[in-house]
Amino acid sequence: MLSKEKLARINELAKKSKESGLTELEAKEQSKLRGEYLQTFRSSMLNTLKTVTVIDPKGNDVTPEKLKKMQRKNLH
Repeated sequence: MLSKEKLARINELAKKSKESGLTELEAKEQSKLRGEYLQTFRSSMLNTLKTVTVIDPKGNDVTPEKLKKMQRKNLH
């Protein structure tokens, strides 16, 4: 999870970018922070997917094979 301070800074830079533009240094900082945010988000999403089972209306397990393979791999 990204810290509250980093999330606040991302929002602050986004607002400033829209209002008056960013300096080169601020743009680099924004890019770095966005990268950290995306990495954290992707990791969290992957952990969520590791626990998902897809069931159709008839009650059949229709979880995609690629996801099942990932889940089996993580059990070992």
